[in-house]
Amino acid sequence: MGNKLSQEADTQQSEVSPTKNTLQTNENDHNTKTTVSTTRTRSNNLPHQFEAILKDADTVIDKSSIDKLYDGVFLNKKRKKYWVDKASNGNCFLVFARDLSVTWGEDSRYWHWPCIKETSEVVLDVAELLNVCWLEVNGKFELSKLTPGIKYEVVFMVMLKDPAYGWEAPINIRLVLPDGTKQEHKENMMVKPRSKWFEIPVGEFMVEANKGGFVEFSLYEYEGGAWKKGLLVKGAAIRPKN
Repeated sequence: MGNKLSQEADTQQSEVSPTKNTLQTNENDHNTKTTVSTTRTRSNNLPHQFEAILKDADTVIDKSSIDKLYDGVFLNKKRKKYWVDKASNGNCFLVFARDLSVTWGEDSRYWHWPCIKETSEVVLDVAELLNVCWLEVNGKFELSKLTPGIKYEVVFMVMLKDPAYGWEAPINIRLVLPDGTKQEHKENMMVKPRSKWFEIPVGEFMVEANKGGFVEFSLYEYEGGAWKKGLLVKGAAIRPKN
């Protein structure tokens, strides 16, 4: 009798054990799938071309965490700044004045390059217009570094000192896309604030996957002939249009 009960108990245990093993296996499979899914999601959410962009970083960046990219990283000896927009996960750039083409910019009779404090620890060069009748500032940026599927805007970041003169004629603003499409308008500088930074919108465009080339942006005025003074140019920002 005792042997029979023992055999029945062994039989019941052998029937239950596979169920436990199956549950454990299913749980392990679920955890594995969750880990793989999470890894894929993180991989898919990594900023576009960020590793290639960070090759030009002024400091060594820990690529295992993108948190630093939300604050921004200087590139090419502070000629550019790169950061990631949290809302869109899109790449953003600020092309500083030193990386723009400023006509007569190296002639000290017409332009000056003072330093300003970006933060308590960061000092940047800006272009200050002393006196010129031919105003022309050009820049360009490679589309492949921008995030596909996002609508971008370009803005110039400038300041008018007080006093400033020669701004009666509106300045010309132009954006040129790789296919030659142009967006142009004029800005009345007489109504702009003095002694504070403000933005001049240049244009907007959609970034398409696998489309290369450069977007070009310009700020200019030389037809009016008036001598101008008091403009500071910090740079041009290329960022997702919110």
